[in-house]
Amino acid sequence: MPTHSCPIVKRIAVLTGGGDCPGLNAVIRAVVLDAISCGMSVVGVEDGYLGLIENRFREMTEADMVGILARGGTILGSNNKSNPSKFPVGQNPPPPAGDGKVIYKDVTDRCLANLREHGVEAMVVIGGDGTMTSAATFSQMGIPVVGVPKTIDNDIEGTEITFGFQTAVDTATEAMDRCRTTADSHHRAMIVEVMGRNAGWIALHSGVAAGADVILLPEIPFKMETIYTKIMSRSKRGRKSTLVCVSEGAAPQGGAKVVARVDPLSPDPIRLGGVGKFLAEQIEEATGVESRYAVLGHVQRGGTPSAYDRVLSTLLGNHAMVLLREGKVGRMVAVQGGRLTDIDLREPAGRQRLVRADEPLIAAARAVGATFGE
Repeated sequence: MPTHSCPIVKRIAVLTGGGDCPGLNAVIRAVVLDAISCGMSVVGVEDGYLGLIENRFREMTEADMVGILARGGTILGSNNKSNPSKFPVGQNPPPPAGDGKVIYKDVTDRCLANLREHGVEAMVVIGGDGTMTSAATFSQMGIPVVGVPKTIDNDIEGTEITFGFQTAVDTATEAMDRCRTTADSHHRAMIVEVMGRNAGWIALHSGVAAGADVILLPEIPFKMETIYTKIMSRSKRGRKSTLVCVSEGAAPQGGAKVVARVDPLSPDPIRLGGVGKFLAEQIEEATGVESRYAVLGHVQRGGTPSAYDRVLSTLLGNHAMVLLREGKVGRMVAVQGGRLTDIDLREPAGRQRLVRADEPLIAAARAVGATFGE
């Protein structure tokens, strides 16, 4: 029997928006089982806000939750290109007949109608800053919403940790451990490029965990000469290799970030990537040290969530339901000072939590010999 009182709300929807992330299914499980235990019914929205726009809902049962705690990805599917306030519905003709620009439409009213059709009285929305921005819009339009922060990048403003981050760090650390052994065998410089967009949390934590000699973050522009000096110094002291951990958003002083491509249909059109290849080529040319690079990419986002992330996901999902039962809507679950709390949904909208210059782990990394390329 449930130990909590039943809420006035009797039917909720759960949605996973943005990119996939280890731990999403654990949050879904926590929300659905909690809701069912106190008499609520739950519908899942398929493929994030796209399913909300296209009216794709499905009933969620206890049977659906069997075995998903340890499963990566999301059983509901996700989408990172469907902002209901700015949804692409077509494209103007190319020149000379038109300008070729994408045509957008606000389809929020369609989403509200779909929620009403399915009898949804409240929503639990799981996602990053973009997902929370749209969630705040629905909250302002009268839909009770509680948000759960998700991203491997750990860059959501207002919370000091997001689920999925630790699994990504573990994955990146293991990859660098493997790269170190092959680099030692061939006396190479090995550059490992990790994700993070404009925030260097994954690079900082995995770089320290793997004992990287050079850690390059988006928040600290680097000098190539500093990296060259570090590599040559290690070679002169008989070190077998140099391990460089670089965040995809890192850039040299006075230079630009390396852009892999631009996706005009995405809310975040700039796709970063390629800085690892750039560094390997520059290092080998300048120092003569044989250099290789590895881009970890989406392996950091996939696979089984770590035990830490399964626990954190369960805690966050449960706290979202606590807020919903207490009527504290328009809020996002957060962790501050190591304790569960909540903040206004609008706080993380359009913002990123970046690595600060006074971050203790930066000082600790420097103390054990790592350089950040300044």
